[in-house]
Amino acid sequence: MQIYTHLAQLIIAVSVSYIWIFRLDNIVLEFKQYQLPDVVRNLVGASKIALSTLLVAGIWFPALVFIPALFMAFLMLSAQYFHFKVKNPWAKHLPSFVFLLLSLFVAASVSHFF
Repeated sequence: MQIYTHLAQLIIAVSVSYIWIFRLDNIVLEFKQYQLPDVVRNLVGASKIALSTLLVAGIWFPALVFIPALFMAFLMLSAQYFHFKVKNPWAKHLPSFVFLLLSLFVAASVSHFF
């Protein structure tokens, strides 16, 4: 189970970092569509990158994983809310939904729920 948890941590961290670092132009457009200010976008981005870093560090220091995984799940749940609010097509909902599920899996895994 630990291998699957570590894999999920890496998938979340690498994907989220890639999106927020290399595809920032898409993020800027999405946040404009949601009518959120730039400062909120910057705080969300910095939070997601910091949480991603903690998820990777958590491979070696498991005590770091639970809270960042829950916060990441919260941010992905928030993304789902905004996708519904602006009535985006289902294809736009899918990435944040998958990351939401992965984040919850990681949090449950490290809490020894499974």
